Amino acid sequence: MNTFFAGLDWASQTHAVCVIDAQGGVRERLEVAHSAAGLTELLRRLKAWGMPPVAIERPSGLVVDTLVEAGITVVPIHPNAVKATRPRYRSHGAKSDASDAYLLADLLRTDGHRFKPLKPQGDEIRALRALVRGRDDLVATRVQLANQLRSLLQAFWPGAVAVFADVDSPIALAFIERYPSPESAARLGPKRMAAFCAQHAYCGRRSPEELLTRLHEAPAPVNGELEMDAKGELVRCLVRTLARLVEQIRLLSARIEHHVASSDDGRILMSFPRAGRICAAQILAELGRSRERFDSDAQLAAEAGVAPVTYASGKSQAVAFRWACNHRLRAALTCLADNSRHASAWAADVYARARARGCDHPHAVRILCRAWVRVIWRAWTERTPYDPARHGAYQALLKTAGG
Repeated sequence: MNTFFAGLDWASQTHAVCVIDAQGGVRERLEVAHSAAGLTELLRRLKAWGMPPVAIERPSGLVVDTLVEAGITVVPIHPNAVKATRPRYRSHGAKSDASDAYLLADLLRTDGHRFKPLKPQGDEIRALRALVRGRDDLVATRVQLANQLRSLLQAFWPGAVAVFADVDSPIALAFIERYPSPESAARLGPKRMAAFCAQHAYCGRRSPEELLTRLHEAPAPVNGELEMDAKGELVRCLVRTLARLVEQIRLLSARIEHHVASSDDGRILMSFPRAGRICAAQILAELGRSRERFDSDAQLAAEAGVAPVTYASGKSQAVAFRWACNHRLRAALTCLADNSRHASAWAADVYARARARGCDHPHAVRILCRAWVRVIWRAWTERTPYDPARHGAYQALLKTAGG
């Protein structure tokens, strides 16, 4: 049994640390800087107390990596749990880093059996997680810049937005850079449009004449010459930034796809209908390799935010959306579920029955995702790819349809 417990309230500049004994008495309070010297001092002080387990709200980052690497047990506690326990220690609403550090340490002392220690991930998973999360952030930036470019073009040249489906596609960016204003496209005819499409390997189903029709049917701009020049320069700046960003996302995606395709766990996740390499990599990056992390599919569903929260008291009962979860994992799993209904008859049936009960699309996808989580957890824990022949519900559906 642990003699001492520690709590660490993470911050960007300094970290508040509190060490308590088995009776809850404070043995030491300290603040350490977020620097090499500060983290070295933190380890030295913790070693002096016999390397006690450390409770922390944030389950990742340099501080956590430093503690885990030193062999210290790190116990992540969700911020909602910390917030809910504050009234146990004080009735006022005041908050400080030092008080939160003590609260974390004491919560670990009294309720430590309710929380699981952080399982250190291997270098391969940490690398994949960095790549996947970095790509997700770059994609979010691409969407933001694309919206900014679309809004700018709608204000002075809507035709450029209407030609191709996605304003941030490589061919659309090339077109807008070549023709950043209505004047630059004034002499654009079918032959030049055909040559442009051939040069950029356009694979759409529209003929050059149809693309020109889209361009000319858009509302005509009403701008002065100076304003037109200024907005054209802004368009070129955004296009060049977006083109570079799109190319880097493509290269990063290729690296992630190679990474997940060469991984045994990655191939397990890729075996599900329409999972895809990027989606499988996103799921694997959040799941990790520790099978002991999730004792059941229900725990995985709660972590992924696809299991609803039930509020029941007396005769009243309500079911609500789960906000506290791993949002990246939920996005990846629901993406897999949404894609799977186009390739799996069982998934399509689960989704259709949910819609027939009155669920909207996001709710129906979460219901389907919850059903998939049972299968994913089983395949993941058994280290076997998905096999429709072993999927009982899928086989039952086939028998019903055949009979």
